[in-house]
Amino acid sequence: MYQKTDITIENKFELSHFLIGLMSIACAASAANLYYAQPLLEQISKFFNVSSSIIGIAAMLIQIGYAIGLIFLVPLGDIKERRRLIMIMLFCSAIALIFISISFNIWWLVLSSLLVGLTSITPMLIVPLAAHLAKPAERGKVIGSVMSGLLIGILLSRVFSGIIGSILGWQIVYRIAAGMMILLILAFKLWLPKSAPDSSMSYKKLLKSLIGLLKNQPVLMEASLIGAMMFGTFSIFWTTLSFLLKSPYYNLGAEAAGMFGLAGIVGALAASVVGRIADKRSSRFTLTIAIILSFLSYICFLTFGYKMWGLIIGVILLDLGIQSGQISNQARINTLDATARSRNNAVYMTFYFCGGALGSWLGTFFWGRFGWLGVCAVGIVFQAIAATIHILGAKRR
Repeated sequence: MYQKTDITIENKFELSHFLIGLMSIACAASAANLYYAQPLLEQISKFFNVSSSIIGIAAMLIQIGYAIGLIFLVPLGDIKERRRLIMIMLFCSAIALIFISISFNIWWLVLSSLLVGLTSITPMLIVPLAAHLAKPAERGKVIGSVMSGLLIGILLSRVFSGIIGSILGWQIVYRIAAGMMILLILAFKLWLPKSAPDSSMSYKKLLKSLIGLLKNQPVLMEASLIGAMMFGTFSIFWTTLSFLLKSPYYNLGAEAAGMFGLAGIVGALAASVVGRIADKRSSRFTLTIAIILSFLSYICFLTFGYKMWGLIIGVILLDLGIQSGQISNQARINTLDATARSRNNAVYMTFYFCGGALGSWLGTFFWGRFGWLGVCAVGIVFQAIAATIHILGAKRR
């Protein structure tokens, strides 16, 4: 057989707290590239003099680009040496970030947004590597620790871009981000160990195998659909928050939208705890709790969305629910075929970010047509679909 059960590095390298921390930082900085735009959408729409619906397309294309990268680039982690692949993607990401920072019209911005998403796949190469290196009994905890850094980076990216964007302009945000990618290349060159590929199959066969993985692993299909709906819910809120805060109800700017990321850190900090609970109880149990919390967040937005305290409570519930759901789903799919972890992760995250792209577009579309009520309605529908899939999956088993 062309596949191997374990990667070569696992017998030679002990997974240390330092390496887990470095992986967490790298995931945070790389994933942040996907979210810098969200607090800046209102500012960018004015810069290019376009409507919220048009600028929403740029936000959607970042996530579509990411989904394309997940399909065609992340599976390479099963057949290529990971450190080199990660460093190449970080370099390409730096170039894409520079491109978006020098956008001179909306079409350049749209194309650059797609490239930023396409090249920001580093976290999805790192998470399977962490799962490979972790002991089976600690896999949920390790994944949770790495994902905690990733999730905190996602949330702080909004704080960073909101503050820097309001002071120095949105272009500077992306130039600083490009510099961080270069620093990560140097760090990985020094400390990230090399790893042998898990499979010797051709790239063509690798891509063909993705459909088979989805068909032959019901858990992967279920987790992918639930993840898509939950991340869609997440994107619906964050892509419309800057418009709500700029409205007469609040009359606040990009920095205020970014500061809401601080409220969501509660959810990110809980990620490692969720991983431990998933190890002890089950990932299905923690996923149930996650869906309930996410649903309650939108009830809070719908009822108290025009009050600052209502938004803050809703953000805490939403981020806690979505991040707990992500950790639960990641723990589930990483118990599947050990030789296909990168591909399983690619399939799952493709669904995940397609759901996010759909949520970004529908959020701005419903905001333009129906205001905050429409945003809350579509968010609740997404969450209801996730709950239905989860319940049906439990009945099948």
